Amino acid sequence: MGSTPSIKGTIGELQKESYIPLLAKLIGEAESVQNNPPDGLIPIEDNVGRHVLDALNPYSTNNGGPLIIKRVSYDDKDERGHLIITYPGTDSKKVISFVGSHMDVVPANAHDDSWKFDPFSLSIEGDKLRGRGTTDCLGHVALLTELMKKIAQTKLNLKSSIVVIFIVSEENNSIQDIGVEQLYADGYFDNLKGGPLYWIDTADSQPCIGTGGSIPWTITTTGKLFHSGLPNNAINALELAMDALKPLQLKFYEDFPVHPREVEYGFETPSTMKPTQWSYPEGSVNQIPGECIIAGDIRLTPFYEVSDVISKIEEYIAYTNAHVEELESRGPVSKYTLPDGTRGILKVEFGNPISGIACDVHSIGFKILAQATMDVLGEVKPFSITGSLPLVKKLQEHGYDVQTVGYGLTDTYHADNEYCNFSDMANGYKVFARIISQFEDV
Repeated sequence: MGSTPSIKGTIGELQKESYIPLLAKLIGEAESVQNNPPDGLIPIEDNVGRHVLDALNPYSTNNGGPLIIKRVSYDDKDERGHLIITYPGTDSKKVISFVGSHMDVVPANAHDDSWKFDPFSLSIEGDKLRGRGTTDCLGHVALLTELMKKIAQTKLNLKSSIVVIFIVSEENNSIQDIGVEQLYADGYFDNLKGGPLYWIDTADSQPCIGTGGSIPWTITTTGKLFHSGLPNNAINALELAMDALKPLQLKFYEDFPVHPREVEYGFETPSTMKPTQWSYPEGSVNQIPGECIIAGDIRLTPFYEVSDVISKIEEYIAYTNAHVEELESRGPVSKYTLPDGTRGILKVEFGNPISGIACDVHSIGFKILAQATMDVLGEVKPFSITGSLPLVKKLQEHGYDVQTVGYGLTDTYHADNEYCNFSDMANGYKVFARIISQFEDV
């Protein structure tokens, strides 16, 4: 597969004196784009988007430049806009897209002693660029902004159109119908089948060939509240939750064991089901609680179907409710049925599920990415992870050549003291340039 050196040479390298100030502006907005609605954190992604627009608008068609820029917002306040930036090529059937870099971040507690630096301002330590969003995903937003600015400045004569889509509401999808799924439903991806679609939101500078599905779940256990001195008249919802969860998990691992293809794709972990949150009504310590809520998630390798898992979990819950008296309990009066016919009950609810993806490693998109990675890094070491990305499975099912890659660091994803390396981002810029060069010759 050939390449066009003039394109790579014209795009050049990532310029630190331009990239760092832009990234500093984006990280400076990180506090306002934290995404966790249950805690009242509703991101205003336009705070990030306006810096992107400030960098690219001078090269937009509105100002005599080549970039077609479109903002699409679905939230009621009109302050959470996706950005679609297009550099048009001469062949309407050829397009490369870089999609998925999001303008929201996970929360960070600036007052927590575990943070060694201010998460909401960019600080630099050698090659390290530190702050919330540097890896996930504001560092990539700045990287792709710089790429599109450079392409626009040089006015490259390309057959392929280059499309970048920055998205909102990726870190928490509890507010429905404003994220990338709606963007897809409204047809904004329809013109992206003419070439590879690179989802830029993974890490470690190598192709991520597999991601996991994610199924948020909540199990509510209902017992009978009573005085702790008379436990024989109570059904302890806390104990019911603990005693019911273990057999549910064991059934999950029995029905969804390690899949043979997980080794082929290099997944570090198999599918998992685990609790992550626990809550119950506050009351007196001498009062046995009548309700408890356990929440968690299932991470599912892409070789299992999300719908099958949901059906199985509902089946487990129904069986437990029908046989709750058979649960192993905790002592002679810790029972889950009472003589008057009262029974402990479990109810399960699911959040918005995401399906994982196993990328096609025989496609032109992967071959180009692998060659570009080899050219820049000298090796290609694909990996898979049970982290989740929205929409990618649906895109693949509908004929898109979806590949995923990113240039942050897995070790700092969603972690305290998040950082990325400038050298990794600079290498990512070179990889993108080589992808464009190679696709021109396809």
